[in-house]
Amino acid sequence: MKKHFKLTFFFASALALQSLSLKGQQLTSEHNKALLIAAQGSIVELPGFLTEKISSIPYQKMVLPGPQYIISDDPEYIRVPEIIALKEAVQPGAVRLYVYNVNGIQEPQKIDRKITAVIKNTGKSNMTIRMLRYSSQKPTTNYFLAGKNGLADYFASQPEMKGRTVKPGQIIAIDEKLEKQIVKYDELVHGFYEFVIDQPAEISILQTDPSTPGPKAAARIKDVASSRHTNAGRGLFGVSNYLVVTKDTFDTKNEAAAFVMADGKEDPWIMGKDASTGDMAKLAGNYGVMYNVEMKWKSTNGKGLALVTWNARAGDNKWCGGMANTMVVSDGKFKEGIIQLPADQLRTKGAPEAILVQIFPPAKNGEVQTINYTYSPPGASCLPTPLIVIPIDMQ
Repeated sequence: MKKHFKLTFFFASALALQSLSLKGQQLTSEHNKALLIAAQGSIVELPGFLTEKISSIPYQKMVLPGPQYIISDDPEYIRVPEIIALKEAVQPGAVRLYVYNVNGIQEPQKIDRKITAVIKNTGKSNMTIRMLRYSSQKPTTNYFLAGKNGLADYFASQPEMKGRTVKPGQIIAIDEKLEKQIVKYDELVHGFYEFVIDQPAEISILQTDPSTPGPKAAARIKDVASSRHTNAGRGLFGVSNYLVVTKDTFDTKNEAAAFVMADGKEDPWIMGKDASTGDMAKLAGNYGVMYNVEMKWKSTNGKGLALVTWNARAGDNKWCGGMANTMVVSDGKFKEGIIQLPADQLRTKGAPEAILVQIFPPAKNGEVQTINYTYSPPGASCLPTPLIVIPIDMQ
Protein backbone atom coordinates (compact mmCIF):
# COMPACT_ATOMS: atom_id res chain seq x y z
CA MET A 1 0.00 0.00 0.00
CA LYS A 2 2.85 2.24 -0.95
CA LYS A 3 4.15 2.92 -4.42
CA HIS A 4 6.42 -0.11 -4.72
CA PHE A 5 6.74 -1.60 -1.26
CA LYS A 6 4.80 -4.80 -2.02
CA LEU A 7 8.06 -6.14 -3.44
CA THR A 8 9.12 -6.56 0.19
CA PHE A 9 6.39 -9.10 0.85
CA PHE A 10 6.85 -11.20 -2.20
CA PHE A 11 10.64 -11.21 -2.40
CA ALA A 12 11.65 -11.19 1.27
CA SER A 13 14.15 -14.00 1.57
CA ALA A 14 13.41 -17.14 3.53
CA LEU A 15 16.72 -16.57 5.28
CA ALA A 16 15.63 -13.17 6.60
CA LEU A 17 12.35 -14.54 7.94
CA GLN A 18 14.06 -17.55 9.49
CA SER A 19 16.52 -15.30 11.28
CA LEU A 20 13.72 -13.92 13.43
CA SER A 21 13.88 -17.08 15.51
CA LEU A 22 17.56 -16.70 16.42
CA LYS A 23 18.96 -15.15 19.57
CA GLY A 24 19.11 -11.39 19.92
CA GLN A 25 21.53 -8.85 21.39
CA GLN A 26 22.18 -7.84 24.98
CA LEU A 27 20.75 -4.56 26.27
CA THR A 28 23.48 -2.21 27.48
CA SER A 29 23.18 0.21 30.40
CA GLU A 30 23.13 3.06 27.88
CA HIS A 31 20.18 1.43 26.05
CA ASN A 32 18.41 0.90 29.38
CA LYS A 33 18.82 4.52 30.39
CA ALA A 34 17.64 5.79 27.00
CA LEU A 35 14.44 3.77 27.26
CA LEU A 36 13.73 4.89 30.83
CA ILE A 37 13.99 8.60 30.07
CA ALA A 38 12.18 8.48 26.71
CA ALA A 39 8.70 9.88 26.22
CA GLN A 40 6.01 7.50 25.01
CA GLY A 41 5.98 7.22 21.23
CA SER A 42 9.39 8.84 20.84
CA ILE A 43 12.29 7.51 18.83
CA VAL A 44 15.05 5.93 20.93
CA GLU A 45 18.38 5.02 19.38
CA LEU A 46 19.61 1.56 20.39
CA PRO A 47 22.93 1.11 18.52
CA GLY A 48 23.91 -2.52 18.00
CA PHE A 49 20.70 -3.88 19.50
CA LEU A 50 18.00 -3.98 16.80
CA THR A 51 18.23 -7.02 14.60
CA GLU A 52 15.95 -9.59 13.02
CA LYS A 53 17.92 -12.20 14.99
CA ILE A 54 15.97 -11.33 18.15
CA SER A 55 14.07 -14.43 19.29
CA SER A 56 10.45 -14.62 18.18
CA ILE A 57 7.62 -15.08 20.68
CA PRO A 58 5.53 -18.21 20.01
CA TYR A 59 1.83 -17.39 19.91
CA GLN A 60 -1.53 -18.90 19.09
CA LYS A 61 -3.98 -17.09 16.84
CA MET A 62 -7.76 -17.32 16.75
CA VAL A 63 -10.23 -15.71 14.35
CA LEU A 64 -12.60 -13.49 16.33
CA PRO A 65 -16.17 -12.72 15.26
CA GLY A 66 -16.07 -9.53 13.27
CA PRO A 67 -17.53 -7.55 10.41
CA GLN A 68 -17.54 -8.51 6.75
CA TYR A 69 -14.29 -7.02 5.50
CA ILE A 70 -13.74 -5.25 2.16
CA ILE A 71 -10.54 -3.62 0.97
CA SER A 72 -9.97 -1.64 -2.23
CA ASP A 73 -6.27 -1.56 -3.13
CA ASP A 74 -5.94 -3.43 -6.43
CA PRO A 75 -5.42 -1.52 -8.59
CA GLU A 76 -3.98 0.99 -6.16
CA TYR A 77 -3.41 3.49 -8.98
CA ILE A 78 -6.62 4.02 -10.95
CA ARG A 79 -5.47 4.74 -14.52
CA VAL A 80 -8.89 5.20 -16.18
CA PRO A 81 -10.69 8.58 -15.83
CA GLU A 82 -14.05 7.03 -14.90
CA ILE A 83 -14.27 3.45 -13.69
CA ILE A 84 -15.27 1.27 -10.76
CA ALA A 85 -12.25 0.06 -8.77
CA LEU A 86 -14.21 -2.38 -6.61
CA LYS A 87 -17.76 -3.74 -6.47
CA GLU A 88 -18.84 -6.18 -3.75
CA ALA A 89 -22.14 -7.47 -2.35
CA VAL A 90 -22.60 -7.55 1.43
CA GLN A 91 -25.24 -9.03 3.69
CA PRO A 92 -27.12 -7.37 6.57
CA GLY A 93 -24.83 -6.88 9.54
CA ALA A 94 -21.53 -5.16 10.24
CA VAL A 95 -19.13 -4.17 7.44
CA ARG A 96 -15.55 -2.90 7.59
CA LEU A 97 -14.37 -1.01 4.49
CA TYR A 98 -10.82 0.11 3.73
CA VAL A 99 -10.35 2.45 0.76
CA TYR A 100 -6.73 2.88 -0.41
CA ASN A 101 -6.71 4.22 -3.97
CA VAL A 102 -4.73 6.80 -5.91
CA ASN A 103 -5.54 9.06 -8.86
CA GLY A 104 -3.20 7.56 -11.44
CA ILE A 105 -4.30 9.49 -14.54
CA GLN A 106 -1.24 10.82 -16.40
CA GLU A 107 -2.05 10.16 -20.08
CA PRO A 108 -2.64 12.21 -22.13
CA GLN A 109 -2.27 14.56 -19.16
CA LYS A 110 -2.64 14.66 -15.39
CA ILE A 111 -6.20 15.60 -14.40
CA ASP A 112 -8.16 16.12 -11.18
CA ARG A 113 -10.49 13.31 -10.15
CA LYS A 114 -12.91 12.23 -7.45
CA ILE A 115 -12.50 8.86 -5.71
CA THR A 116 -15.49 7.96 -3.61
CA ALA A 117 -17.31 5.10 -1.90
CA VAL A 118 -21.03 4.41 -2.43
CA ILE A 119 -23.56 1.87 -1.23
CA LYS A 120 -26.71 0.63 -2.98
CA ASN A 121 -29.66 -0.90 -1.14
CA THR A 122 -30.31 -4.15 -3.02
CA GLY A 123 -33.00 -5.28 -0.58
CA LYS A 124 -36.79 -4.92 -0.75
CA SER A 125 -37.21 -2.64 2.27
CA ASN A 126 -35.69 0.60 3.50
CA MET A 127 -32.14 0.15 4.70
CA THR A 128 -30.58 1.88 7.66
CA ILE A 129 -26.82 2.45 7.59
CA ARG A 130 -25.19 3.54 10.84
CA MET A 131 -21.49 4.30 11.21
CA LEU A 132 -19.67 2.51 14.04
CA ARG A 133 -16.14 3.74 13.27
CA TYR A 134 -15.13 6.48 10.86
CA SER A 135 -11.78 7.65 9.52
CA SER A 136 -11.43 9.86 6.45
CA GLN A 137 -8.17 11.55 5.45
CA LYS A 138 -7.65 14.41 3.00
CA PRO A 139 -6.16 13.31 -0.33
CA THR A 140 -2.39 13.43 0.02
CA THR A 141 0.88 12.31 -1.50
CA ASN A 142 2.17 11.66 2.03
CA TYR A 143 1.13 8.03 2.31
CA PHE A 144 2.76 7.55 5.72
CA LEU A 145 0.69 10.40 7.14
CA ALA A 146 -2.54 8.98 5.72
CA GLY A 147 -1.90 5.49 7.08
CA LYS A 148 -0.81 6.70 10.52
CA ASN A 149 -3.60 9.25 11.02
CA GLY A 150 -6.12 6.91 9.42
CA LEU A 151 -5.60 4.32 12.15
CA ALA A 152 -5.52 6.98 14.88
CA ASP A 153 -8.88 8.41 13.79
CA TYR A 154 -10.36 4.92 13.41
CA PHE A 155 -9.41 3.96 16.97
CA ALA A 156 -10.63 7.28 18.39
CA SER A 157 -13.99 7.39 16.58
CA GLN A 158 -17.33 6.80 18.30
CA PRO A 159 -20.50 5.13 16.95
CA GLU A 160 -23.22 7.28 15.44
CA MET A 161 -26.42 7.32 17.48
CA LYS A 162 -28.65 7.70 14.44
CA GLY A 163 -28.34 6.13 11.01
CA ARG A 164 -29.30 7.16 7.47
CA THR A 165 -32.20 5.68 5.53
CA VAL A 166 -31.65 4.28 2.02
CA LYS A 167 -34.65 3.29 -0.10
CA PRO A 168 -34.67 0.06 -2.15
CA GLY A 169 -32.50 0.57 -5.24
CA GLN A 170 -31.16 3.90 -3.98
CA ILE A 171 -27.42 4.67 -4.01
CA ILE A 172 -25.84 7.02 -1.48
CA ALA A 173 -22.30 8.11 -0.63
CA ILE A 174 -20.81 6.27 2.32
CA ASP A 175 -18.55 9.22 3.16
CA GLU A 176 -19.70 12.72 2.26
CA LYS A 177 -16.15 14.06 2.69
CA LEU A 178 -14.97 11.99 -0.28
CA GLU A 179 -17.77 13.50 -2.35
CA LYS A 180 -16.42 17.01 -1.78
CA GLN A 181 -12.71 16.38 -2.23
CA ILE A 182 -10.67 16.90 -5.38
CA VAL A 183 -7.98 14.28 -5.86
CA LYS A 184 -4.95 15.44 -7.82
CA TYR A 185 -2.58 13.14 -9.67
CA ASP A 186 -0.65 10.78 -7.38
CA GLU A 187 -2.76 11.67 -4.33
CA LEU A 188 -4.00 8.87 -2.12
CA VAL A 189 -7.59 8.59 -0.90
CA HIS A 190 -7.57 6.85 2.48
CA GLY A 191 -10.89 5.93 4.12
CA PHE A 192 -11.39 3.41 6.91
CA TYR A 193 -14.97 2.70 8.01
CA GLU A 194 -17.04 0.27 10.01
CA PHE A 195 -20.83 0.41 9.76
CA VAL A 196 -23.93 -1.70 10.20
CA ILE A 197 -26.74 -2.25 7.67
CA ASP A 198 -30.05 -4.13 7.89
CA GLN A 199 -30.59 -4.96 4.21
CA PRO A 200 -28.39 -6.62 1.57
CA ALA A 201 -26.33 -4.05 -0.27
CA GLU A 202 -23.69 -3.44 -2.93
CA ILE A 203 -20.59 -1.38 -2.22
CA SER A 204 -18.61 0.33 -4.99
CA ILE A 205 -15.39 2.34 -4.99
CA LEU A 206 -15.11 4.48 -8.10
CA GLN A 207 -13.21 7.25 -9.81
CA THR A 208 -15.02 9.98 -11.73
CA ASP A 209 -14.81 13.70 -12.51
CA PRO A 210 -15.01 16.08 -9.53
CA SER A 211 -18.38 17.57 -10.55
CA THR A 212 -20.28 14.28 -10.77
CA PRO A 213 -21.93 12.91 -7.61
CA GLY A 214 -20.67 9.45 -6.75
CA PRO A 215 -24.16 7.86 -6.73
CA LYS A 216 -24.86 9.25 -10.21
CA ALA A 217 -21.53 7.95 -11.54
CA ALA A 218 -22.12 4.53 -9.94
CA ALA A 219 -25.47 4.22 -11.73
CA ARG A 220 -23.92 4.78 -15.16
CA ILE A 221 -20.49 3.09 -14.91
CA LYS A 222 -20.51 -0.50 -16.14
CA ASP A 223 -16.80 -1.38 -16.20
CA VAL A 224 -14.79 -2.63 -13.24
CA ALA A 225 -11.03 -2.12 -13.35
CA SER A 226 -8.95 -5.23 -13.90
CA SER A 227 -6.78 -6.47 -11.06
CA ARG A 228 -3.04 -5.84 -11.40
CA HIS A 229 -2.10 -8.38 -8.71
CA THR A 230 0.73 -6.09 -7.60
CA ASN A 231 -0.91 -4.38 -4.64
CA ALA A 232 -2.31 -5.51 -1.30
CA GLY A 233 -5.55 -6.82 -2.83
CA ARG A 234 -9.23 -6.22 -3.23
CA GLY A 235 -12.42 -8.09 -2.50
CA LEU A 236 -14.49 -9.46 0.37
CA PHE A 237 -12.37 -11.23 2.98
CA GLY A 238 -13.25 -13.81 5.59
CA VAL A 239 -11.17 -12.46 8.50
CA SER A 240 -11.32 -9.02 10.08
CA ASN A 241 -10.19 -9.63 13.68
CA TYR A 242 -7.66 -11.93 15.35
CA LEU A 243 -7.00 -12.79 18.98
CA VAL A 244 -3.29 -13.42 19.50
CA VAL A 245 -2.25 -15.10 22.77
CA THR A 246 1.29 -16.04 23.81
CA LYS A 247 1.87 -19.76 24.29
CA ASP A 248 4.08 -19.24 27.35
CA THR A 249 4.46 -16.69 30.13
CA PHE A 250 7.42 -14.44 29.34
CA ASP A 251 9.91 -14.06 32.21
CA THR A 252 12.11 -10.97 32.47
CA LYS A 253 15.09 -13.22 33.26
CA ASN A 254 15.09 -14.05 29.55
CA GLU A 255 16.48 -12.03 26.63
CA ALA A 256 14.41 -9.64 24.54
CA ALA A 257 11.90 -11.28 22.19
CA ALA A 258 9.74 -10.12 19.30
CA PHE A 259 6.15 -10.48 18.17
CA VAL A 260 6.24 -10.96 14.40
CA MET A 261 2.83 -10.62 12.79
CA ALA A 262 1.84 -9.96 9.17
CA ASP A 263 4.94 -11.54 7.68
CA GLY A 264 3.06 -13.71 5.16
CA LYS A 265 4.74 -16.85 6.47
CA GLU A 266 4.23 -17.61 10.15
CA ASP A 267 1.20 -15.35 9.93
CA PRO A 268 -0.23 -16.05 6.45
CA TRP A 269 -2.14 -13.53 4.37
CA ILE A 270 -5.91 -13.81 4.69
CA MET A 271 -7.99 -15.05 1.76
CA GLY A 272 -11.17 -13.72 0.22
CA LYS A 273 -12.97 -13.44 -3.10
CA ASP A 274 -13.04 -10.73 -5.77
CA ALA A 275 -16.62 -10.50 -7.06
CA SER A 276 -15.57 -8.75 -10.29
CA THR A 277 -13.43 -11.72 -11.38
CA GLY A 278 -14.98 -14.54 -9.38
CA ASP A 279 -11.48 -15.56 -8.29
CA MET A 280 -10.05 -16.10 -4.85
CA ALA A 281 -8.11 -13.10 -3.59
CA LYS A 282 -5.15 -12.74 -1.24
CA LEU A 283 -4.66 -9.71 1.01
CA ALA A 284 -0.87 -9.30 0.96
CA GLY A 285 -0.18 -7.43 4.19
CA ASN A 286 -3.42 -8.15 6.10
CA TYR A 287 -4.08 -4.40 6.11
CA GLY A 288 -7.19 -3.40 8.03
CA VAL A 289 -7.16 -6.61 10.07
CA MET A 290 -7.15 -5.99 13.83
CA TYR A 291 -4.79 -8.08 15.97
CA ASN A 292 -5.91 -8.09 19.61
CA VAL A 293 -2.80 -9.25 21.46
CA GLU A 294 -2.63 -10.70 24.99
CA MET A 295 0.80 -11.38 26.42
CA LYS A 296 1.32 -12.91 29.86
CA TRP A 297 4.54 -12.03 31.65
CA LYS A 298 6.19 -12.09 35.05
CA SER A 299 9.29 -10.66 36.67
CA THR A 300 11.38 -13.05 38.73
CA ASN A 301 14.30 -10.63 38.90
CA GLY A 302 12.58 -7.30 39.55
CA LYS A 303 12.92 -6.03 35.98
CA GLY A 304 10.20 -4.33 34.00
CA LEU A 305 9.39 -4.64 30.31
CA ALA A 306 9.77 -2.08 27.54
CA LEU A 307 7.66 -2.57 24.41
CA VAL A 308 9.22 -1.09 21.27
CA THR A 309 8.78 -1.36 17.53
CA TRP A 310 11.05 -0.61 14.57
CA ASN A 311 11.31 -0.63 10.80
CA ALA A 312 12.93 -4.02 10.27
CA ARG A 313 12.71 -3.84 6.49
CA ALA A 314 14.57 -0.55 5.99
CA GLY A 315 17.43 -2.23 4.16
CA ASP A 316 15.32 -4.18 1.67
CA ASN A 317 15.03 -1.47 -0.97
CA LYS A 318 14.58 2.27 -1.31
CA TRP A 319 10.80 2.01 -0.89
CA CYS A 320 11.14 0.60 2.62
CA GLY A 321 13.02 3.51 4.15
CA GLY A 322 10.26 4.56 6.56
CA MET A 323 7.57 3.23 8.88
CA ALA A 324 4.70 4.91 10.75
CA ASN A 325 1.94 3.29 12.76
CA THR A 326 -0.71 3.81 15.42
CA MET A 327 -1.66 1.34 18.17
CA VAL A 328 -3.81 1.02 21.26
CA VAL A 329 -1.82 -0.20 24.28
CA SER A 330 -2.73 -1.07 27.86
CA ASP A 331 -1.72 0.82 31.00
CA GLY A 332 1.87 0.89 32.21
CA LYS A 333 4.28 3.72 32.98
CA PHE A 334 2.10 5.72 30.59
CA LYS A 335 -1.69 5.73 30.52
CA GLU A 336 -3.66 3.25 28.46
CA GLY A 337 -4.75 4.56 25.09
CA ILE A 338 -3.98 5.38 21.48
CA ILE A 339 -0.37 6.12 20.63
CA GLN A 340 1.06 7.27 17.30
CA LEU A 341 4.37 5.67 16.41
CA PRO A 342 6.43 7.76 16.32
CA ALA A 343 4.67 10.56 18.19
CA ASP A 344 7.47 13.10 17.87
CA GLN A 345 7.84 13.00 14.08
CA LEU A 346 6.13 11.53 11.02
CA ARG A 347 8.06 8.27 10.63
CA THR A 348 11.01 6.25 11.77
CA LYS A 349 13.75 5.12 9.41
CA GLY A 350 15.64 1.98 10.39
CA ALA A 351 18.13 0.72 12.97
CA PRO A 352 19.34 2.04 15.34
CA GLU A 353 15.96 3.80 15.66
CA ALA A 354 13.32 2.12 17.84
CA ILE A 355 10.00 3.61 18.96
CA LEU A 356 8.97 3.31 22.61
CA VAL A 357 5.38 2.06 22.82
CA GLN A 358 5.06 1.46 26.60
CA ILE A 359 6.98 0.49 29.72
CA PHE A 360 5.42 -2.05 32.08
CA PRO A 361 6.65 -2.02 35.72
CA PRO A 362 6.99 -5.38 37.51
CA ALA A 363 4.35 -6.50 40.00
CA LYS A 364 5.50 -6.07 43.60
CA ASN A 365 4.86 -9.72 44.39
CA GLY A 366 6.13 -11.02 41.05
CA GLU A 367 2.73 -12.28 39.96
CA VAL A 368 1.79 -12.87 36.33
CA GLN A 369 0.49 -9.81 34.47
CA THR A 370 -1.14 -9.39 31.06
CA ILE A 371 -0.15 -6.86 28.42
CA ASN A 372 -2.87 -5.97 25.93
CA TYR A 373 -2.53 -4.06 22.70
CA THR A 374 -4.30 -3.70 19.38
CA TYR A 375 -2.09 -3.80 16.29
CA SER A 376 -3.00 -3.44 12.63
CA PRO A 377 -0.39 -3.63 9.84
CA PRO A 378 0.44 0.00 9.02
CA GLY A 379 -0.49 1.21 5.55
CA ALA A 380 2.40 2.56 3.42
CA SER A 381 4.97 0.62 5.46
CA CYS A 382 6.94 -2.49 4.55
CA LEU A 383 6.19 -5.54 6.64
CA PRO A 384 6.67 -7.09 9.09
CA THR A 385 7.05 -4.41 11.78
CA PRO A 386 8.15 -6.47 14.82
CA LEU A 387 7.11 -5.49 18.34
CA ILE A 388 9.89 -6.26 20.81
CA VAL A 389 9.60 -6.77 24.57
CA ILE A 390 12.83 -5.86 26.39
CA PRO A 391 13.54 -6.62 30.06
CA ILE A 392 14.88 -3.42 31.65
CA ASP A 393 16.08 -2.26 35.05
CA MET A 394 13.55 0.25 36.37
CA GLN A 395 16.08 2.25 38.42
